[in-house]
Amino acid sequence: MSSNQQPEKYTFITSFGKISAFKEENVIKAKNIRYARSERFKKPIPLDYAENFISDKTPVCPQKISPLLERLIGKTDIEKFQPEESTQFLSITRPANLVEQKLPVIVWIHGGSYEIGCGDLPTSDPSVWVQEQNIIVVSVSYRLGLFGFLGGNDERPANLGLFDIIEALKWIKKYIHDFGGDPDTITLFGQSSGGDAVAHLLISEGADYLFNRVIIQSAPLGFRLKREKMYTDLFSQTDFLKNDNDVMKMVDCYQNFLPSSLKYGLKAAMPFCLKYGHEPLPEENTSLETWKKSAPKIDVLIGFNEDETAFYVKTAQEGLYTYLPEKILNRIVKITTKSIYGKPAEVFADNYASGGGKIHLYKLKSTLKNHFIGASHCFDLPLIFANRDAWKEAGLLNNVPWEYIFENGKKLRSVWAEFARTGKISDSRDRPEILEIRKI
Repeated sequence: MSSNQQPEKYTFITSFGKISAFKEENVIKAKNIRYARSERFKKPIPLDYAENFISDKTPVCPQKISPLLERLIGKTDIEKFQPEESTQFLSITRPANLVEQKLPVIVWIHGGSYEIGCGDLPTSDPSVWVQEQNIIVVSVSYRLGLFGFLGGNDERPANLGLFDIIEALKWIKKYIHDFGGDPDTITLFGQSSGGDAVAHLLISEGADYLFNRVIIQSAPLGFRLKREKMYTDLFSQTDFLKNDNDVMKMVDCYQNFLPSSLKYGLKAAMPFCLKYGHEPLPEENTSLETWKKSAPKIDVLIGFNEDETAFYVKTAQEGLYTYLPEKILNRIVKITTKSIYGKPAEVFADNYASGGGKIHLYKLKSTLKNHFIGASHCFDLPLIFANRDAWKEAGLLNNVPWEYIFENGKKLRSVWAEFARTGKISDSRDRPEILEIRKI
């Protein structure tokens, strides 16, 4: 579709009400469907009927633009987004022409350190994937930062963003058949903190029977333990902001209290998180056992990129890393990738398999000889979400031919879609060269 053409309007008639959508190329998109509402620091309340979101902007939880993320992925056009504290929205992308009436459903849970991002970004546009694989993708937005992942008492409960996602999953389970989706073939797909959230939905009270499979991509599971002191400090230091009417002021102010890496180590890179021992999660010391007990119910695909921390380490614009030789930088990347992503994923997989779960463990790598940062964090995203225009300014892909991304991505999209349909992984001849995968 040329830039001068207007998308063709479309309306879904559903048991939830009339849902406005538009046809673009060979997909239909229903954007910004509100699935629940919330008051500040309250659990989400599901809606019984559709509400039209009257805006040409995408609603996002109040947040501050990350300069690092803009270097990694590309500039954010803030004029296209609208801060919304009650951020319970989802978007649905499905094929324009249904070959079958019960398509497999993949639910996208975005990353961003539980602090930034939203479900509906150009860099996570699933249109190509939907067309190629004849699937439906539902992209979920939820509360972040102060509003969704910093709590600890009755006045400010923990894990509110996770409760939002659970309400979205309930909505999808109830209504997705009206869009041609199969409510009995739902796969959760999360990356980075979104992958961490997906992993924890496996052990969340109230999430039973809402999905069948999960794909956990680049989850920083090495950050999940022994966070209580850091979390409590940030919670108490930001308490004075809780009743402020200016949400953007709240976002600006909490930056002054973010934890120091000198005091808390690498965990300070992700100050917001899920909180064990607060509903819907179990106690921290029982989490592994709880995953093991839940293992027979849900098929899992979990993995990471070979050079997860490379972009942060090798492109640092100030500080220690800037002056180190590449050999030492590579060593730092290897050690930090293993401790934050690799080893925790292996422990998770072994534990899950020991409980009788079906689980595959994978690693993505770059096979380009002159790719300085290799398969860094977020390297997986343009492979799955093949929106060339959205990724053209990404520092992550500097000197990487788009043809390399697209052709490897096409094979990866096929493998991931097959897992979503069947829980199985195809013959090795059909896998991309960048993928190493094994059943545990």
